[in-house]
Amino acid sequence: RALHTQCSRPGPRSALERVAPTDSRVLISGPPGVGKEVFARQLHRMSNRAAAPFIVLNCAAMNPDRMEVELFGEETTAPGGTHKAGTLEQADGGTLLLDEVSDMPLETQGKIVRVLQEQTFTRVGGDDPIKVDVRVIASTNHDMEAEMAVGNFRQDLYYRLNVVPIEILPLKDRPDDIPALIEHFMERSAN
Repeated sequence: RALHTQCSRPGPRSALERVAPTDSRVLISGPPGVGKEVFARQLHRMSNRAAAPFIVLNCAAMNPDRMEVELFGEETTAPGGTHKAGTLEQADGGTLLLDEVSDMPLETQGKIVRVLQEQTFTRVGGDDPIKVDVRVIASTNHDMEAEMAVGNFRQDLYYRLNVVPIEILPLKDRPDDIPALIEHFMERSAN
């Protein structure tokens, strides 16, 4: 069976099939451990970008001071300066998963809004605009409405990321997926 059989009830599964061939942004929500990244990877594999990179940036694990360098890359202006490509550049032509996007610093959130609008950014320390073609998928285990209400998440970024909202329920709320999971893991362990 295809890996996407474990994603969730027919709603998210059919949403996966509908949204995968588009370039729509997707916000995947659900509690920890339900398979949000698995769902995002399957979405990428089923998309027209499948041959291009799938890059994950875990916003929860990232030091807030390093977030912009990780996203946008870095450039030194000294003679013979060097540059480091960020995740946006690495994902050019493919998909970038902003995992646990609700943990992204507010200042960085404002810059991401601009990138989503223009698909252009500058590296930290650089001046030259860099154009990219990246599909952005975001995931969260937080209540985004509550995060916006207390000022932890920008409303404009939420609406740009939440073009296609998909909620993945915990396995206890989707018992119909258990036989497919058992079959998948049995096949996997037999190989």
